[in-house]
Amino acid sequence: MARSMWRGAISFGMVAIPIRMYLATEAHSAVSFRQLCPHCQLPIKQQRHCPTDDHVVAFNEVLKGYEVGKNQFVIIDEEDLDKLPLKTTKTIDIVEFVERNEVPLGLYVKSAYYLEPEDVGVKPFFLLKRALEDTNKVAVAKIALRDREHLSLIQVEGDTLLCNTLNWPDEIRSTQELNLPQNVKISDKEVAMATSLIDNLTDSFKPERYTDDYKAAFQQIVDQKMKGLQVVTPTPAEEPRVMDLMAALKASVEAPKQGKKPAVRPAASKAAKVKVAAKTSAARPAARRRTA
Repeated sequence: MARSMWRGAISFGMVAIPIRMYLATEAHSAVSFRQLCPHCQLPIKQQRHCPTDDHVVAFNEVLKGYEVGKNQFVIIDEEDLDKLPLKTTKTIDIVEFVERNEVPLGLYVKSAYYLEPEDVGVKPFFLLKRALEDTNKVAVAKIALRDREHLSLIQVEGDTLLCNTLNWPDEIRSTQELNLPQNVKISDKEVAMATSLIDNLTDSFKPERYTDDYKAAFQQIVDQKMKGLQVVTPTPAEEPRVMDLMAALKASVEAPKQGKKPAVRPAASKAAKVKVAAKTSAARPAARRRTA
């Protein structure tokens, strides 16, 4: 396990549970780039210049300044931040407990952190965990990390407690700006077909089955360029333009049964079919005449 990135206590009522916090996730497949000189194609150096006499400022000499007016700054250092008159700099302050299914996680959740009890806090830590399990509740709390205070959620995750930082309500945009028609007519037959499609594709969630293919695809491009080959854009699979919703749903439902991908052609109107048939029947006698 990596080093803890925060150390403090969970606090609620008169209870304080000393804990350590660890990042619960890490990125593996991100592709990073270096900035190169266009002439020699080697990494360029980014330097910090003083605007007054244009001298280079070393990174460890850079100060943090909070702007209070035009060209007026208050210098803030790490010790100042440690002295913030804020309870949540060293404490995960539980505000209340709510039902687990009340929180719309899709909109609110940002980052995930594992919590680990200090030696003196083992028993109260696991007492809180057991109480959350038995009541099926989660704790809404506040914690200050880095340069801001976060709304957070504490919930049971396997053998430990998980702390998720959340978006504040005023950070979530309203859906009123979207163009969402209200009176869309959907038949019972369409609903039944869509439900059948969902049933066919339903399985238990097993995240180990899913892979991030971006880095592997990117590596193919790197390999081709290293070999001096021309990078060719892959031909995308041609997807049929489906005009008939019911035909598309039906084909999607039937495809897994037949072990193939659905291929639904645009539905032709009856008038178009009659027109094509008329052309075909008219062409046949003419062909016969030319043959005779």
